[in-house]
Amino acid sequence: MDYRKKTVVASVAGLTLEGMDIMFISFAMTMIIAEFHIDLATGGLISSITNIGMLIGGILFGVLADKYGRVKVFTYTVLLFAVGTALTGLATNIEQVYLFRFIAGLGAGGEYGIGMALVAEAWPKNKQGRASSYVSVGAQYGVILAALLSAVILPTLGWRALFFVGVVPVIFAFIVRKNLDESPEWLEAQKLKKASNKREKNKLGQLFNSSKTTFTTIALMIMATVQIAGYNGLMIWLPSMLQQSQGLSVSGSALWTISTAVGMIIGMLTFGQFLDRFGTKRAFGIFLLASACAVFIYAYATGSAGVLIGGAIVGFFSNGMFAGYGALIGGLYPTEIRSTATNTIFNFGRAVGGFSPILVGYILQNYDMKMAMLYLAGLYIISFVMMLTLKKGSTTQATQLAS
Repeated sequence: MDYRKKTVVASVAGLTLEGMDIMFISFAMTMIIAEFHIDLATGGLISSITNIGMLIGGILFGVLADKYGRVKVFTYTVLLFAVGTALTGLATNIEQVYLFRFIAGLGAGGEYGIGMALVAEAWPKNKQGRASSYVSVGAQYGVILAALLSAVILPTLGWRALFFVGVVPVIFAFIVRKNLDESPEWLEAQKLKKASNKREKNKLGQLFNSSKTTFTTIALMIMATVQIAGYNGLMIWLPSMLQQSQGLSVSGSALWTISTAVGMIIGMLTFGQFLDRFGTKRAFGIFLLASACAVFIYAYATGSAGVLIGGAIVGFFSNGMFAGYGALIGGLYPTEIRSTATNTIFNFGRAVGGFSPILVGYILQNYDMKMAMLYLAGLYIISFVMMLTLKKGSTTQATQLAS
């Protein structure tokens, strides 16, 4: 297997395990709430704390990966979220659950951007979109894997046994460390830095070291926030919305979830091809505007066929774009700060966008489904405007070899 394929396999596996880890909480939440005698809000705080851990871990490990190497730090992040996940199964109170999920979040937040940086540095520019899409689909594999494991383990062994599966990534980390060489592009950048004898600057600070760079970073943060907010708003609330508005049964909601997930996977793979063939602005522009139209029109969907097909179409466009963020951010920042940029920007989106379900819930409580879908459509329009402001290469020129 050549180096390019190895980076994709390692990154896909990492994101699959991360997606599996995150979804374990969703499937085990009812049992955790019952065992520790906590209310729904206290249980919901588990996800918020995990997201905060992701943001901190993303920044920390992104900086470390830019300084000490992609592969070395990548394996440490996998080990950390494996340990955090396994320890969750040993928690004796909700405070320990918070602590262990925070630890898991630290590792998960670091893993994403490093894997994306590895892929971006291994693949040529005209194929980075599809390579990024291959990696991004891993998160959906993780959701499916978590669902299958939960169906088998929860009824028989309980929620604690589910989290003990978290030791599996330790084996994966060992295999990666043994079989994957360091990024040649990163190694070359390190040689150039040593030869130039330039003093190393703060890597996080380089994301804001000029007005152009700052504007680009903020625009990307807004786009990443919209991506996560849209996904969370749709996946967490739409099944219950449809149960109320369409009289959908619980089994029907599950079928909708599968239909939407399939649409998302196809959308990701399609978006990768669009990105390589038509460029960043056209690909994101088409999918963002289509997402805005799709979620707005979906508010008027009726009948089982309309709900299922419409859900797949919404998933295709709204989450298809997830596949492009690794290539988008990686192409706008130089090697020296690529992991820092990818992790910081996307995990900022995770942390802020993770609060979207709260707002959607408020809208549903005080208005109706049409207003909620209008809110989601508005988010995609905001992201579209931010995308139009991006200038290819502006950030790279501002920060190239700054360290």
